[in-house]
Amino acid sequence: MKTLLRNRKALAGLVIIALIVIVAIAAPLLTQYDPAARTGRPHQPPSLDHILGTTRIGQDVFARLIYGARTSLAVGFGAGLLITLVGTALGIISGYRGGRTDEIISFFTNMVLVVPNLPLLLVLAAFIGQASPLVIALILGATSWAWGARVTRAETLSVKQKDFVKSAEMMGEPQWRIMTFEIFPNVISIVGINFIGSVIFAIITEATLEFLGLGDPRAISWGTMLYNAQKASALSVGAWWDILTPCFALAFLGIGMSLLNFAVDEIANPRLRTGNHLKRWSLLVRSGEGRL
Repeated sequence: MKTLLRNRKALAGLVIIALIVIVAIAAPLLTQYDPAARTGRPHQPPSLDHILGTTRIGQDVFARLIYGARTSLAVGFGAGLLITLVGTALGIISGYRGGRTDEIISFFTNMVLVVPNLPLLLVLAAFIGQASPLVIALILGATSWAWGARVTRAETLSVKQKDFVKSAEMMGEPQWRIMTFEIFPNVISIVGINFIGSVIFAIITEATLEFLGLGDPRAISWGTMLYNAQKASALSVGAWWDILTPCFALAFLGIGMSLLNFAVDEIANPRLRTGNHLKRWSLLVRSGEGRL
């Protein structure tokens, strides 16, 4: 954890994510308006009463933004956790057990990888109809685990050749214990990268599905905000605040998650840690020029 906090990218990403989470939790304390109620004139521009303006039917945009963050974060982290759990479990079992088990899991993994993810999600969402955020999270979790399983399997194949794993096998430890307490801690960096990437993917995909009208329009999320703003022709009538607000929120959260993802990748992969070496090299070059 200390290594993570010493990384500037990780620190900036954590601050952004923590800020969004705190605002979402404290939503009732930050606004007096009901996000689903009409509280002003249609497409009222930002003012002291409505700091981010109102929607086409007079709903407060700021209230919908901070309450919608709850739904978007819940879907993102819920689907990301489900994707990571399934991918990690299948990847470790496949890589460690090998044989017929590996063949069966690899077959289903390859089958899921071959099918284009977004078209599959569109077909499933269209078949279900107006999918709720919970249904979208479950669909994402059930269809997006294959990449994590493949990467975790590859890392497990390397870890299981280590001496401490061989020693545990010689001592007669059960396979479930070896996979849980010997292999899993040594692939935790891959799991972390998989989780962060899955959260980003889930949040953006949920917003995409809802923007296309495949989500529940009664739900309050950043995706439904985009859908309602597009349906109300917000840009055409000059109500830029109605559509740009959820866009900037998604971009802000994506930047925070991406910075954290880059930091974890740098910590897990020493070859990417070039920052300190570049500083030392520049100092050596300057000192050499000074001597000349």
